[in-house]
Amino acid sequence: MIGLSSTPMTWVATGDSITQGIIHTRGSRGWVEHVSERIRWQLERRTDIVINTGVAGWTAPQVLTEFDYLIGRFGPDVLSVSLGTNDAMVGLDGLDLFRQSMHGIIAKAAGMQVILHTPVMVSLFGRALRAELPAYCQVVREIAAETETLLVDHEAYWLSAFGDTDPIAWLNDGAHPNAVGHLHMANLTLQTLGLGMLSEQ
Repeated sequence: MIGLSSTPMTWVATGDSITQGIIHTRGSRGWVEHVSERIRWQLERRTDIVINTGVAGWTAPQVLTEFDYLIGRFGPDVLSVSLGTNDAMVGLDGLDLFRQSMHGIIAKAAGMQVILHTPVMVSLFGRALRAELPAYCQVVREIAAETETLLVDHEAYWLSAFGDTDPIAWLNDGAHPNAVGHLHMANLTLQTLGLGMLSEQ
């Protein structure tokens, strides 16, 4: 559960294209926009600021390198970090660098409330490029446990919904959620943070 202040808060969500919410929503809101709607309107925290610094195609090492630009300059109270989908394209050889980079991001975020997200499932077709994505999800879980950081486990949620079947109903292509997938991501994030669920839009 996230700690809410009686004074306005700044929230930063950083990550890759899934956080950025580009193209694959086909004009619908991305998950960060849904979360912002819940915080700033439905929970009446109207002077809270929610900033999305997701960059399409980026990885954990890139976010760590550009930490000050993407995160530090905003001085957020809450930092959401959702990475791994692009990192996983390197395969198991990239796991150590991913782990080190994620730890580096958390270390730089001292004083912030940090939220980590596992990547969502990819489609059966998408697994050709990201066969080791479950290993990256497991690293995120381990880091969250080691650092006592709040974890939003999208992979586990999607697995509970789809099991071994293809999750294409929530995807726009092999790896990127569609509008429905983003809505599920938002509601799971909000529930994990103790902020309820989106009211009817």
